[in-house]
Amino acid sequence: MTDWLLSLEGTEAGHTLALILALTAAFLHAVFGALQKGRHDPWVSRGAIDLSYGLMALPFALFVVPWPEPHMWPIFAGAFAIHVTYKVLQGLAYTRGAYTVVYPVVRGTGPFFAVIGAYLFFGETFGPLQWVGVLVLMSGIFGLAVYNYLFLETERATLGPALAFAVATGLLVALYTTYDAFGIRSATNPFTFLAWFFTIDGLGFAPLVMIFHRKGFAAVDDWAALVRRGVTGGFVAFFSFGSIMMATRLDKVGEAAVLRETSTVFAALIGWLALKETVGPRRIALMTLIAVGAVIVEFGG
Repeated sequence: MTDWLLSLEGTEAGHTLALILALTAAFLHAVFGALQKGRHDPWVSRGAIDLSYGLMALPFALFVVPWPEPHMWPIFAGAFAIHVTYKVLQGLAYTRGAYTVVYPVVRGTGPFFAVIGAYLFFGETFGPLQWVGVLVLMSGIFGLAVYNYLFLETERATLGPALAFAVATGLLVALYTTYDAFGIRSATNPFTFLAWFFTIDGLGFAPLVMIFHRKGFAAVDDWAALVRRGVTGGFVAFFSFGSIMMATRLDKVGEAAVLRETSTVFAALIGWLALKETVGPRRIALMTLIAVGAVIVEFGG
């Protein structure tokens, strides 16, 4: 499978597969965010999910994929530091704002910075129509932020900090997207990068949560439900983060990052159906505008 995937790099078939992977990541990332924001404290849920995918990835890292080349270990260390910062900012945003408020800003801000990062680090450029798509996407984001300030009734006292943390998280999304693309392209075998990334990231972050958020774990009243959420989230993480990382290896980083942000539409539906959050037609329209911008970017290329 590795040889087949590597043969698709830079080809039309590779572009098509990257498109499918980015859309898959979009849906699954919305599910992943809902799992973290759901029944349990967001920090507790994230710790359980990370521990689950770290333990699941460990045997693959040790016994299945080829061993990483020496130059990969500093890259893994950098990825771990970036993802820890991202998770902390995301947790701060989720504990201060409703999922359907915070998630679109996080996911919509990320691609704008990712496009800039893809230009600086990989020499990727966007055409005029693609920049129109980025502007449409950003219009949806800032329109959503203005609407939330004007009409949101619940969790209003913490909305300002929640949106600030959401924008900062979006910046880290762009940073980890660009850095992970560099990492997976630096590895001879992409599955080696994925297996060791999930192992280090999961087993490294979960103990930090347990140490610094003991009160959250002490308040858990249903450990079986938390374990189920952790294992489910672990599988979702594999296919969500794994899909977007592989897409950035096969095709352009900027386009994959932008297309993934169609997840805002899935997030609106999940927030409404699963989390029972009020969405409303105006916010759905603004979230859809973000997704439309992402589609314009894809077809404009």
